[in-house]
Amino acid sequence: MATVDDCFPVTTADSFIEAVHSREPVTGFTHSFYRYPARFSPLFARAAIKAFTKPGDLVLDAFMGGGTSIVEARALGRLAIGTDINSLSVFISGVKTTVFSKTELAQILLWAEELIDKINLRNPPIRAIDWLELGYQRNISGKSTWPVRKIVELALAHVVELPRKRQQHFARCALLKTAQWALDCRIAIPTASQFRQQFLNYIEEMTKGAWDYAKAVRESDRLYDLSGSRRILCLHRSAVGIETDKRLEGFSAPALILTSPPYPGVHVLYHRWQVKGRRETPAPFWIANCMDGNGASFYTFGHREQKDLKGYYEKTFAAFSSLSKIADRTTLLVQLVGFSDPSWQLPKYLSVLEMAGFSEIKYSNFTNSPDGRLWRCIPNRKWYADQRGAIAPSKEVVLFHRLI
Repeated sequence: MATVDDCFPVTTADSFIEAVHSREPVTGFTHSFYRYPARFSPLFARAAIKAFTKPGDLVLDAFMGGGTSIVEARALGRLAIGTDINSLSVFISGVKTTVFSKTELAQILLWAEELIDKINLRNPPIRAIDWLELGYQRNISGKSTWPVRKIVELALAHVVELPRKRQQHFARCALLKTAQWALDCRIAIPTASQFRQQFLNYIEEMTKGAWDYAKAVRESDRLYDLSGSRRILCLHRSAVGIETDKRLEGFSAPALILTSPPYPGVHVLYHRWQVKGRRETPAPFWIANCMDGNGASFYTFGHREQKDLKGYYEKTFAAFSSLSKIADRTTLLVQLVGFSDPSWQLPKYLSVLEMAGFSEIKYSNFTNSPDGRLWRCIPNRKWYADQRGAIAPSKEVVLFHRLI
């Protein structure tokens, strides 16, 4: 049973609702480093963090995906912890939340400029044999895609020329972003020349974004007197069992759990690109130098066609039961969730969260529908594996919970 909380100030409510409905492109800081599936708007994350936390508070995202919440949290002077079962998510979020120096970014720019002559298709190949044998180059060695694959192989062989591991990770992320642009959901594959130019464009764009983020974090840390090395954690782990993770020792209970879990009944490819139609490739893991080895349902809490979504709700219960154990009475849980069939999936979802220890609350001025909740529509949203034509999850709801 939902309870109604006091109203927020009108200006806070208006700003938050405007951010929820924003259709602005994902930009700013490091948010454009990679197009992670089902990411939510930085404006939404920023508005939620400003509305429900104060500087120095801990913000937790248990399904961090592309790291939007934790990037915004650190830029706003909050501590941040993100977890995800996808090693690609952890890699991307780690790069996006690294505070680089101007010297480090200048070295990356110079490396990229000197790299261009080294990734010419006339140069001898440098095959990634181990990754090839493990299947990570599946569907990217065809007639139109092999030039992109070769350029990426050549570039990855030169990543070690950068002096620091974090710079090497940045370079891999830039190659990841460029290869995603060239291959993911593309019918017409760019030429090698176009790839090289786009890579340089992205490097320039990414170093600027990284510097803007670094300045914001340093200014927030100075302004709010935040010190110590443990101001952000990106953890490759499930939310299940997080209460026993020793790496969280020393952190207080999160003031805000801001997250977007897998959507019930919705299939999203968090771990693959689709090349020239529907041919999947695990190439992003090769480029990021992290392992995969799991099927799509591993990342979505189960197959979307399972009867009653039994597996999905069991995993949801386990995850939020663990989150309830690291929360306290002041912790607010804010989620953005979509459903393939809200008529039965939403009540079931709320029931599972209640069994896990969370009770729904409704803010009287955070609503735009008769059910007292805040819904938003995403026009023209397309999911990778939508077979039936309907796009039900284009309607999402913002849910608020506290401990029972």
